[in-house]
Amino acid sequence: MITYQFITDLSEAKPQSHVIARPASHLLPDTALIAEMREQNVTADARFGCAPFARITLLPDPLWQDSLTDGLLTALRPLLANPASSEVVLDVTEINDIVLAQVLRFLFNQAHRLSDLQLKKTDETTMRLRHITALCRPEQRGKFETFFRQQQAIALGMVAARRLADIPSDRYTPQFMVEEAQKLCAAFPALRCEVLDEKQIVEQGLGLLHAVGKGATRPPRLLAIHYDGVSEGPVRCYVGKGITFDTGGLWLKEGAGMYTMKYDMCGAANVLGLMLSVAELGLPVRIMGVLALAENAIGPDAMQPGTVARACNGVTVEINNTDAEGRLVLADAIAWVSQRHPNARYLIDMATLTGAVVKALGYELSGLMTQNEPLRHALTEAGKQSGDEVWSLPLDARLKKQTDSAIADLCNTPTNNAAISASAAWLLHHFCPPGIPWAHLDISGTALWRENGRSVASGRPIPLLVEHLLGDL
Repeated sequence: MITYQFITDLSEAKPQSHVIARPASHLLPDTALIAEMREQNVTADARFGCAPFARITLLPDPLWQDSLTDGLLTALRPLLANPASSEVVLDVTEINDIVLAQVLRFLFNQAHRLSDLQLKKTDETTMRLRHITALCRPEQRGKFETFFRQQQAIALGMVAARRLADIPSDRYTPQFMVEEAQKLCAAFPALRCEVLDEKQIVEQGLGLLHAVGKGATRPPRLLAIHYDGVSEGPVRCYVGKGITFDTGGLWLKEGAGMYTMKYDMCGAANVLGLMLSVAELGLPVRIMGVLALAENAIGPDAMQPGTVARACNGVTVEINNTDAEGRLVLADAIAWVSQRHPNARYLIDMATLTGAVVKALGYELSGLMTQNEPLRHALTEAGKQSGDEVWSLPLDARLKKQTDSAIADLCNTPTNNAAISASAAWLLHHFCPPGIPWAHLDISGTALWRENGRSVASGRPIPLLVEHLLGDL
């Protein structure tokens, strides 16, 4: 874990640190180098003549207030790709709260890199960020102590989720996810795990999850993680799609579309990460996080287009597209959770569900679909406050024809190929009773960070969900 501390004067900073500040900062030393750097009016970066520091970077003042375009993060990424020091001194005296949250999560997330998976020969002497020193005014320290602790805990969950999502799918099976989750949860007494294996999945009637997973040699699992921060009170419920690899089933994807499908379990990984963040913060709530885990494979037992499967709430679904499997495992898990907690405070599911949401919203916004207006408002505001934003898409009875089936209660994809994201949400809403406030997050665009033509897990929307929880205490 990357550590942090607060100082009120640069003289307290450790030698050979990397100082990152605004040109207008009054806490910078009055030297000729700083004066020259201030005159640039653009990013000014120096690695010579900086003693006692290893590096000094001045980033334009407007970036420290830009909560919309991630300008400060964009400037920081190349600086931290090859750090000049394991110690960063960050000037936080005049910075927008949302920007600071984003920057802190980025810095704390430096605890995980792809090289940590030890699948590629790397130089083990490469510099890594180990410590953050916050330069602030004395009167700011109280506010920032709480703020830093929260962002560090959020990043802890993000790092766990990212690490698991980045593992290649030949290793990352439903059972592997269960075992890793059990190891991580064991560190927190308030967390306990409950597992359904393939036999129990059938016995408890989760026919949709069974249908998706039965074609694979690695069988499905349902993992429920319980958090009891208090002994009584309503339970907040989260469900994550955990397709450990998605071939598309018999509706086989093309090669290019299959390449990143090891990340089709990011929803489940983020539910686990959320539970770890909540446990780290010790929030006074009760939570149930459910991971619906399966591999969508091809084989003699793979589900076929036209199959009709029955969920644990009795609803039947015609599977007219085996590549629309995520909504199937989510539907069963939502119904199962609803039966366990019929008086849940709310139920939120998250999934890398549709490429259509990326076409609609791009890579910066998660799609939000709900019929509960208070929950919509709360999640939207939490997104704005955390810098992990959502955008609402419609969800009402006008979508009914998109899930009509002649042979079953529902079909899993619209035959007209229209409103794909909202149609999936319309299917899902049949599996959560009207008495439970429910929201669906399509994170296909936001669950990955894309840079230089490559994708890695991002850990979103854990920041959004923790912010929502903090506002709901």
